[in-house]
Amino acid sequence: MTDHALLLMSIYYHWHTSLLSSFGNMLSDHLYSTLYETLKFLILILVIAIEAFLIHQRFKPICHFFYFTCLAIILLLQFYLSKPSVTYLVDFSCYKPPCFCRVPFSSFLENSSLVETFDSESMAFMSKVLTCSGQSEETYLPPALQYIPPKTNQQEFIKEAQMVLFPVIENLLSKVQISPQDIDILIINCSGFCPSPSLSSIIINKYSMKSDIKNFNLSGMGCSASALAIDMAQALLKTQKDSDALVLSTEILSTGWYSGNEKPKLLLNCLFRMGSAAVLLTNKKQAKRSSKYKVVRTVRTNKAFDDKAYNSGMREEDSNGKLGVTLNRDLLQIAGETLRANITILGFKILPFRELFWLGVSVIKKGFIKNSCDIYVPNFKAAVQHFCLPVSGRPVIREIAKNLKLGERDIEAALMTLHRFGNQSSSSLWYELAYMEAKERVKKGDKVWLIGAGTGSKCGSVVLQCLRPIVGESNKGPWAGCVEEYPVMNS
Repeated sequence: MTDHALLLMSIYYHWHTSLLSSFGNMLSDHLYSTLYETLKFLILILVIAIEAFLIHQRFKPICHFFYFTCLAIILLLQFYLSKPSVTYLVDFSCYKPPCFCRVPFSSFLENSSLVETFDSESMAFMSKVLTCSGQSEETYLPPALQYIPPKTNQQEFIKEAQMVLFPVIENLLSKVQISPQDIDILIINCSGFCPSPSLSSIIINKYSMKSDIKNFNLSGMGCSASALAIDMAQALLKTQKDSDALVLSTEILSTGWYSGNEKPKLLLNCLFRMGSAAVLLTNKKQAKRSSKYKVVRTVRTNKAFDDKAYNSGMREEDSNGKLGVTLNRDLLQIAGETLRANITILGFKILPFRELFWLGVSVIKKGFIKNSCDIYVPNFKAAVQHFCLPVSGRPVIREIAKNLKLGERDIEAALMTLHRFGNQSSSSLWYELAYMEAKERVKKGDKVWLIGAGTGSKCGSVVLQCLRPIVGESNKGPWAGCVEEYPVMNS
């Protein structure tokens, strides 16, 4: 048997196991729900029996009134205490770098050629990657990487962090009209830069935030970090009433610049571009009217326990001691497996019953009746209207679209974000959502699915539901002045 056949069998085995496990979890949840409903029915019978006993024994009317009053209080308390808290996404902002940070392909390649560390083969490789990347000539790099040679020192790292974080925070807080002192939870995700004092401490110091703020830094989490940060913020808001959480997502590119000649490490120089996003979440009930979305569901999956997945993307030194991030050839396959596991779990939580039924039938049929039949691919558009996909390149976007049975319009936001801004790591999801808002496609009641996939390998999904009409976004935000030019063809 060939290695290719063994690989396909291995992938199918893990996927099939994941499907059966998730199907079993769904059945377990269904059984629990059935038992709970049965218990409530039995309690209702008990209540009726007690009332019948009171009538039979001819108790005074005041006894009936007292009985029903106590019952009503118990039911109201049970409803109030069991009602889950809702996490609202009040608003978000995306950073649009200044024009002097724009780097056309010709400028990037010319500057790189003047850096003596790159040989001709590396230059040809980077030129080919740029041409095939799906990016336009309008993407941005920080000033530190436009020097010859690039400045890659701690001072420049801090300057870049301040450049991408401060404006987006101020823009968001001005939109929602709250003070930095009102923030109760601060979460910053930045994969490659973890200074001391931390990035969250830099923010707290800059804006004189309150002393009891809960601040967190997520590093090394890759492109999935923003979705994971939303999940973390939601979990924290469940334990802290009447609170506001600020989530910041960015990547400091000057820390990831590679000046060697190993091709797997040169990819990051070509693919990643400037960007950041700020998101305000809250659990305050009065925020429902002003909030854009509410968080419906979050799902996290992780394959770091698997050595192959763990080593698929690694920050390490090359043979000459130069630091860079190696993206291995099997990264896309591993990311696909992680994404598939995440989609499977989320599907059982959001898909309508008819889609789950046909999926279950196909899994049983393939496992026990006819092994050659295909697993039914559910129609996720029956549950979600809009999709924000990982902006890791055109082939990745189109492969995800194929697996989810998405059309060109469904992946337009991802392709246009890649074209206009490049791969901005974890913050790309919010540029996609900003694109949909600028096009006024997100309607009240619509659901949006944000999918983040990163090294490790890990994947995070966030499902949002729009709470109000969103209009007038085309003249503000990152797409202001250019959204009318999109979509572009051949992207």
